[in-house]
Amino acid sequence: MTCVFVTGTDTDAGKTLVSSALLERLGEGGFRTLAMKPVAAGAVKTELGMRNNDALQLELAMSCRGVSYEQVNPVCLAAPVAPHLAAVDEGISLTVTGLHKAYQQLSEHDQDLMLVEGAGGWLVPLNDQETLADLASELQAHVVLVVNMKLGCLNHALLTAADIERRGLNLVGWVANQAQAETMALAEENQVWLEHYFSAHHKAPLLASIPFQQQADAKRVADYFAESHALMSVLQGNADF
Repeated sequence: MTCVFVTGTDTDAGKTLVSSALLERLGEGGFRTLAMKPVAAGAVKTELGMRNNDALQLELAMSCRGVSYEQVNPVCLAAPVAPHLAAVDEGISLTVTGLHKAYQQLSEHDQDLMLVEGAGGWLVPLNDQETLADLASELQAHVVLVVNMKLGCLNHALLTAADIERRGLNLVGWVANQAQAETMALAEENQVWLEHYFSAHHKAPLLASIPFQQQADAKRVADYFAESHALMSVLQGNADF
């Protein structure tokens, strides 16, 4: 079983779109996939309870069934703010230990790959001592970094990659995502520079370059990735493009 942790350079980088597209692509090849959004901040009350849209998209895109929403998203917080602040407001304790336990319970289901999507950027706090990056470390997950291609992305991407490496985790690939309609100046040059940098310093290939999506569709975005078996090999850390 492979665990892949999808993180982003910042909030709204496109983690859910990329995560869902990865799941769709792998599902096309017959791979059994599960997804987890350990912590989601920003939810609406439904007849079934609190629901977060990102988690619902992951649940729809994964190929394994018979899993409850609460297993996919064990901590669902109402306010669309930093998770540790929303948790305090709701009297909930967020810890790596608690989230890891939820992960272990979900991983008991048969699967080839477990995709775990973070919240916000890499170092989003869970409490005064721990961050979501600590959870990725606890899981010894392979990491996919979604870079929001906008002014400032080089600094955000390099800082994130440096901390991933410092923790001894494997950055198996990155995605260039045009999350906003307005294209940054020298967008192509920035992407080429990042591609060379990640390849040279982290041996992390560019998995996909996704243009702006007026209406995001994971099935359509999946076509920007390599075919499923080649993609799975990269996510397992076994091959480069």
